[in-house]
Amino acid sequence: MTIPHWQAAFAARAGGDEPRWLAPLRQSAMASFAALGFPTRALEDWHYTSLSSIADVPYTIGSGASSTTVADLTPYMINADWPTIVLLNGRWSPALSSLDSLPGGVLVLDLATAWREQPAMVQQHLGTVAVSEHAMTSLNTALMQDGVVVVVAKDVVSNTPIHILHVADAAAEGAARFPRTLIIAERSSKVTLLESFVGLADVAYFTNHVAEVVVGDNATVNHMKIQRESESATHVSTTEVHQARDSHYVNFSMAMGATLSRTNVYTVLDGENCGATLNGLYLGKGTQHTDHQTRIEHAQPNCFSRELYKGVLDDASHAVFNGKVYVHPVAQKTDGKQSNHTLLLSPDARIDTKPQLEIFADDVKCTHGATVGRMDEAGLFYMKSRGVPSETARRLLTYAFAADVLETIENETVKHALEQLTLERYAGSAVHPVIVARKG
Repeated sequence: MTIPHWQAAFAARAGGDEPRWLAPLRQSAMASFAALGFPTRALEDWHYTSLSSIADVPYTIGSGASSTTVADLTPYMINADWPTIVLLNGRWSPALSSLDSLPGGVLVLDLATAWREQPAMVQQHLGTVAVSEHAMTSLNTALMQDGVVVVVAKDVVSNTPIHILHVADAAAEGAARFPRTLIIAERSSKVTLLESFVGLADVAYFTNHVAEVVVGDNATVNHMKIQRESESATHVSTTEVHQARDSHYVNFSMAMGATLSRTNVYTVLDGENCGATLNGLYLGKGTQHTDHQTRIEHAQPNCFSRELYKGVLDDASHAVFNGKVYVHPVAQKTDGKQSNHTLLLSPDARIDTKPQLEIFADDVKCTHGATVGRMDEAGLFYMKSRGVPSETARRLLTYAFAADVLETIENETVKHALEQLTLERYAGSAVHPVIVARKG
């Protein structure tokens, strides 16, 4: 049922206003997905995460009428003064978006307008950074409905973050959405972007998002993602990055929503003196399953990478972390550090962690490691002895565990917002003192 359903959805889609070059790209992607199918546990990268719960669901493409207003989105805006693009149930909503404060030298377009007004640029990059060897990327390329294209002109330094707000409301029930993000930072430019995924109603739907990021010579892209989908939703997001010489890509990913989520972040350091920083925080409760997969590919010499992922898991939640640093033979003088740390708050919570180094150069400095642990009983005893109630002490220690990775967020407004979300998540959490720790 799975492949024919999506092939039928592909055949039924209307592409009359699309450029001619897009049709073969979509067709090739659909053929790739048909050959690959939904990922299964037989694949090494999917060994701990199964999409079987959605593989045979006959999702519709597109949603019904929506009554969502700007007021409904206020709690998720982070900063109402920032340029904000709202994709409602996978479609750009001009009525809910505001680009009045967009800085000069920064172009933001919906996908259809971009390939009509900037055809050469979009054709050059769309589908070239995120490749079709990954099934979920192929499915997005075949069925992408709408998206956002951000182009930062050379030498432009944008100090105002751009917020892309992906919203699913009650009308999204039973639907699949395939938003696409394309970010192009030209030479010596700098930009900060935040992508938020939020669910306004507790309904089941499927998000399959792909972001392609092109970081030019000496450019810097600070790219943050907050995943707060409906707890009945399934969320898959893939970010693929290509970096030119002297560039820096910074990514922060926070996952706290969806019943099942998978976040892939892959970057290729394809010029000398590049830097990549990938950090993240995952917060699990109930029976949530969250999976983070990262790959940092050092393809040229004299580059550095830093990676810190932390997680807090309660109840019977399950997390997966697989971080790979791949160093090519030519990539001498690589400096890479990677770590993953997880706090288990319940004997039923579980983490499968696998940091990896694949090094084919002999003059490198690379380290990696993972820890899985329980609540600091000594710290808990100390706080209780100073009159702090037991539950408050546990909440504060849980927050303290997550705080150092939150401190890596450069934008103070986003940092404060995520600190508040973390505190609120554990404000009433009954933290279990008996922890079963296991290393992956």
